[in-house]
Amino acid sequence: TSIFSSSLILTETKHGGSKNGKKEGLSGSSFFTWFMVIALLGVWTSVAVVWFELVDYEEVLAKAKDFRYNLSEVLQGKLGIYDADGDGDFDVEDAKVLLGKYKYRWNNLYNLVIKEPLKKLREKQESKKEENEEEKKKTRKGKDATDRKDKKAVDMNKIKKDSDKTKRDRGKEKGIDKSVKSKETTKKSTSEKDGTVPVGKRQRNKKDSLKERSVPAQPASPESEETVQHAEKSYVDSGKTFPKKKKKPKLLNKFDKTIKAELDAAEKLRKKGKVEEALRAFEALVNQYPQSPRARYGKAQSQDDLAEKMRSNEMLQQAINTYDEVVNLPNVPSDLIKLSLKREADRQQFLGRMRGSLVTLQKLVQLFPTETSFKNDLGVGYLLIGDNSNAKKVYEEVLSLAPNDGFAKVHYGFILKAENKIAESIPYLQEGLESGDPGTDDGRFYFHLGDALQRMGDKEAYKWYELGYQRGHFASVWQRSLYNVKGLKAQPWWTARETGYTELVKSLEKNWKLIRDEGLAVMDKKRSLFLPEDENLREKGDWSQFTLWQQGRKNENACKSVPKTCALLERFPEATGCRRGQIKYSIMHPGTHVWPHTGPTNCRLRMHLGLVIPKEGCRIRCAQENRYWEEGKVLIFDDSFEHEVWQDAESYRLIFIVDVWHPELTAQQRRTLPAI
Repeated sequence: TSIFSSSLILTETKHGGSKNGKKEGLSGSSFFTWFMVIALLGVWTSVAVVWFELVDYEEVLAKAKDFRYNLSEVLQGKLGIYDADGDGDFDVEDAKVLLGKYKYRWNNLYNLVIKEPLKKLREKQESKKEENEEEKKKTRKGKDATDRKDKKAVDMNKIKKDSDKTKRDRGKEKGIDKSVKSKETTKKSTSEKDGTVPVGKRQRNKKDSLKERSVPAQPASPESEETVQHAEKSYVDSGKTFPKKKKKPKLLNKFDKTIKAELDAAEKLRKKGKVEEALRAFEALVNQYPQSPRARYGKAQSQDDLAEKMRSNEMLQQAINTYDEVVNLPNVPSDLIKLSLKREADRQQFLGRMRGSLVTLQKLVQLFPTETSFKNDLGVGYLLIGDNSNAKKVYEEVLSLAPNDGFAKVHYGFILKAENKIAESIPYLQEGLESGDPGTDDGRFYFHLGDALQRMGDKEAYKWYELGYQRGHFASVWQRSLYNVKGLKAQPWWTARETGYTELVKSLEKNWKLIRDEGLAVMDKKRSLFLPEDENLREKGDWSQFTLWQQGRKNENACKSVPKTCALLERFPEATGCRRGQIKYSIMHPGTHVWPHTGPTNCRLRMHLGLVIPKEGCRIRCAQENRYWEEGKVLIFDDSFEHEVWQDAESYRLIFIVDVWHPELTAQQRRTLPAI
């Protein structure tokens, strides 16, 4: 109170107050006096706010941080020069000093400390918002551009996929793929009995209907669907990293780039499945631009698609011819040459024209001698015609250029094993499988590696069989056939009642002496009709066979030697019509051991009728159970399970083998399944 009073007295005296105490009217000096009173009230109120800390300065800072701006930093930037206490920053203590120093300059201090920083704070906030908006716009633009790029990449990948539809199915195996579509390949890649003969060992029967074998199969119904268990798989579970994405193939030369819109329009029709329209569009382009490689390639692809749709070999041959025309045009991009020749070779193999395919593959290797993948395909081409020697040379060349090529290793190991170089084959098969390279994750290579290890007495064999089972190549560790129909009952040993073929079994057992006597007569007079087992299944000994039916076809000349036996069997189509089996006599001499092995398919069961059986020393194991033959009795087992035979008697053993369709196969499946 005293402070306010003395200030008022001094002010009034100075500005004209009467010395004798008389009051005068309100003058300019009086107005100024009241103005100063109000100003001083504001000053001391501000002093009280700061001095008594009526405002929570820390709370203000916290709120500022909530808006992601550090108010203290803003203030320090402006008020650094007002660091009154010398501690390096502006704080409450500095404010107190300034309040005493600038009592009469509160407007300036307010503007400096509060108004200007808050104004700048708002401006900075607005600026940040604008920057964020710009950043969001840029991000959206970048995302849109990326999406367009990804979409374009997907489209190009789809084009590549369409132009080479069977690449993955064959897993770079090309002709070794034993799919339901191609009986030719199935026949060449497995033996009629046990599936261990090198690819291409048996030539196709020229009497086969080309159309039946080569036309793409319609989507199979569940009951007729066969699984060929050597499809390529990814190696995600093995921890391997995937290779970098391949560059998109360049399919357009300079001229084709000028007509890209027209080419794209025609290709769009093909992708949409409008095959006829696409073919007309590409034919029009070929007529208008006869030197356009891309237009002609599009025509070939459209013919290829139409052939599949029409199931027409004639149309497929036109496609093959057009693929070949592409390569002979001027200024063809290298990538287009590769795609055209690869597809041409593949389609030739599909039609069973293996030698024509081989010529195409040779051309591909000549044009691109440094690409080992083409050499690998050429090796497969040689295997398909049974030329293991040239295939071996090709893979040796590949391995000299690329020692770690897994595809070459498994095929080279496969060839060595076919040459009975068992120990040498193992490291190639094993390293090839371990590489995880495309085309190596195939049931046949697990099959042959395990078989090779078994023959060397190495128990590691069953680890590879287990791995093959885990990766879907085998039905089980014991059942390792590769050409299977899913869902069929699977057990090593069967009874006649379980098969449903009781009449056949009764007939065989009733007439076993007749069958025996005709077989013995052949042994005496025409012993040459018994041919040695040629599938490399014996460890040692002498084992020969005399075949009456093979793949559902009767051997007329053989049946002339055993007419009663053949007449007896004609009544049972489940046996004579079994295109995945045989009917034959089998003689095995003392000292013979047949390696553990499995048949090629789960679609058949095998009957053994004992004809001449020594009292001791002969036995057969199927899976984990041993059985013994008896004269006049039938044993029935599923030879897709591992089985093994010992003949340690003192005289020969003669049996009669009859293969029958698996009883759960439908009539449709029996008619349509490819022969083995």
